[in-house]
Amino acid sequence: MADPVRLQKAIAHAGLMSRRAAEEKISAGEVSIDGITAVLGDRVDVESQVVMVHGAILPVNPANQTILLYKPVGVISTADDPQGRPTVVEIVGSETRLYPVGRLDSDSEGLILLSNDGLLTERVTHPRYGIRKKYFVEVEGTVARSTLRRLTTGIDLEDGQAMALSATVVDSRRDKSQVEIVMGEGRKREVRRMMEAIGHPVLRLVRTAIGPIADPHLRPGEWRHLSRQEIADLFAQAVQQ
Repeated sequence: MADPVRLQKAIAHAGLMSRRAAEEKISAGEVSIDGITAVLGDRVDVESQVVMVHGAILPVNPANQTILLYKPVGVISTADDPQGRPTVVEIVGSETRLYPVGRLDSDSEGLILLSNDGLLTERVTHPRYGIRKKYFVEVEGTVARSTLRRLTTGIDLEDGQAMALSATVVDSRRDKSQVEIVMGEGRKREVRRMMEAIGHPVLRLVRTAIGPIADPHLRPGEWRHLSRQEIADLFAQAVQQ
């Protein structure tokens, strides 16, 4: 357990706002500690207590780390693999014990988070918090508009109905189409199974965004730490439905 520090100092040290701005928000009753409205003079244990502004968590614990990785095809979204296949954790090679936030299939590529922040993991992975994931999907054949609408009205899969929040054809040729799909949940191979169900098997699937987090400059196998502001933006979008 860390020594408690002044709340405004903890917020300022996280780089989220100035100490003066933090004091103003505390004075206005906009900040809480573990669900209790904070007042000036309050102290916080940044390792064990949750600080929130307007219901959004502020990432004030300096021990928490979150990494954004572009997962290549063939890499497993686990901390370790009994079959000896390469994992996302091995790519990063962090001295801090990090865990994948959600999953991305072995034959899919794109953005995935690794973190030791349990609250962040819960809010990114649980559908009730509304963190959307965006995918670029290349499929076989030309996708008709009427067929594409089935993705947003609901597809019956063996484990229940699946529904995209949006689906848009961004390019189409005789033998293949490129579709942008936004999902509010992430069941196993869900996008692939949905596209198979409408008669357009997936040729390539790339996750391009996790909520407000995207980075078109990352290449397969590359990664970087999220800034405190990016983490705060992620928490700000994680509003319980």
